[in-house]
Amino acid sequence: MNYKKMISTAMAVALAGSLLAACGNDNGSNSASPSGSGASQGNAKPQEFRFTLASEPPSLDPALMKDAQSSIVASGLYDGLTRLSPEGVPEPAIAKEWTVSEDGKTYTFKLRDDAKWSNGDPVTASDFEYSWKRALNPETGSEYAYMLFYLENGEKFNAGEAAEDEVGVKALDETTLEVKLASATPYFNSLIAHYTYWPVHPASVEGKPEWAADADTIVSNGPFLLKEWAHGDKLVLTKNPDYYHAAEVGFDTVTISLVEDDSTVFNLFETDKIDWIGAQAGSVPSDRVPQLVEDGKAKIKEIASTYYYLFNTKQKPFDNVKVRKAFAMAIDRQAIIDNVTKANQTPAFALIPPSIGGLDGKNFREMYPDDGYFSENLEEAKKLLAEGLAEGGLDKFPETTLLYNTNEGHKAIAEAIVDMWRKNLGVEVKLSNQEWGTFLESRKAGQFGVARSGWGADFNHAINFSYDLIHPKSGNNDGKYDNMAVGQALDDAIAAPDEKTRLERIAQAEKTAIADDMAVLPIYYYTTVTMEKDGFEDVVSDYAGHLDWAFGKKK
Repeated sequence: MNYKKMISTAMAVALAGSLLAACGNDNGSNSASPSGSGASQGNAKPQEFRFTLASEPPSLDPALMKDAQSSIVASGLYDGLTRLSPEGVPEPAIAKEWTVSEDGKTYTFKLRDDAKWSNGDPVTASDFEYSWKRALNPETGSEYAYMLFYLENGEKFNAGEAAEDEVGVKALDETTLEVKLASATPYFNSLIAHYTYWPVHPASVEGKPEWAADADTIVSNGPFLLKEWAHGDKLVLTKNPDYYHAAEVGFDTVTISLVEDDSTVFNLFETDKIDWIGAQAGSVPSDRVPQLVEDGKAKIKEIASTYYYLFNTKQKPFDNVKVRKAFAMAIDRQAIIDNVTKANQTPAFALIPPSIGGLDGKNFREMYPDDGYFSENLEEAKKLLAEGLAEGGLDKFPETTLLYNTNEGHKAIAEAIVDMWRKNLGVEVKLSNQEWGTFLESRKAGQFGVARSGWGADFNHAINFSYDLIHPKSGNNDGKYDNMAVGQALDDAIAAPDEKTRLERIAQAEKTAIADDMAVLPIYYYTTVTMEKDGFEDVVSDYAGHLDWAFGKKK
């Protein structure tokens, strides 16, 4: 019996397909080229792709990124060991092949020898070791540090309980990276495609906290270079001639304009000033969606994302579970979909969306339906609210704010929900909107009663919608929900001996968090509405609802 099994490029894709059955389409690529390869070469006319983001990326430092705006830009600037295809299948990137020990706990990655940083230096295994340990270092302040807790002693180092050299990642030589995991993780080759696992250039980062805040100082290793960053206005990326697959990169220039207003975005599209709307890169105005879809000018796609509201569980009155349940029961999700969002979303009564994979060809929600967690029940909601306020020593509902980031769609949803709470519960909730970066800071600081939130898959597994959002130690648990039993179930899920047990523990944790504790307020499972100019190929909304553009091309 072999004690190691070689995973070649072709086998990597096949394995990923078996693990991520709910992804559906495997693109069938058996090459080490990134997804969307085959861009035309030697184009006589320079190719440009143009789209918008609602706000400026808060950071382009992989260790500090935390949002879709940043990741959409950075997906063109960086390469990790693997990349995810639009269907969510991991494909080789900097790692050209790897081996996995028989117990599934040790990965040995063989890196390409032709990958370069934008300053000409080679991308080495030491760069990955440095970058992963940097993200785990508590002094870095990475909100996604927990994504590296899969590494042996990763969590202990982050907590100050282990030394840096005890973390389970080591460069054996320039092109060989050894990774030791705390427990077998069959989706690890998907996990390492996440931006927290991307490398940074050590010499450019050390002692330079603002290295990733300007086009003149950022050093990257992906298919594009950051040529211009006019803060508050636009970002311009140009093709990286030294990228190892430069022949596969179709666009010469990518221009990303910062436009907050949906109507303005639509007008830019109609006047041929941008080429794309949707998938976190601009939004089609909701009132136009039905007609545009009917006319065949826009498409609706189900994605692995959930729209929900956070409760500040450390602040009255939402420190009381009965009040949280009352608010969740008192809204009409289908009415919001029919009258406000108008894009065929599905009402959500939990966190994990229907397109996330499960076992044996079933998705997670088929295995663990969310129809028994709670229901919309106005009489019960009124009763629970009264009881909850009394238990909290409140004789009336206190002044409370619903915080959302500035956007026409989020505003319309918030107004509809606040109106439902007013009519159904007799409570007044104030609305407050903030620009994206400020909003994230306020939400992280707990400066809200209720706050808008949404989560798109980082990789196609239910752990990503559970550990990330409801584990007490997660950096993305902005409502500060804290149930140690839920945390333990999710810890057990990560360490589970098999996938069946892992999913059972996740389902247990999710049900406790929603059915028992109403940790968050689920609203709907996302769809994305997209519009695209004619003549573009391999520019798509990926399985999670993010714009996948880096290997697109124009006919």
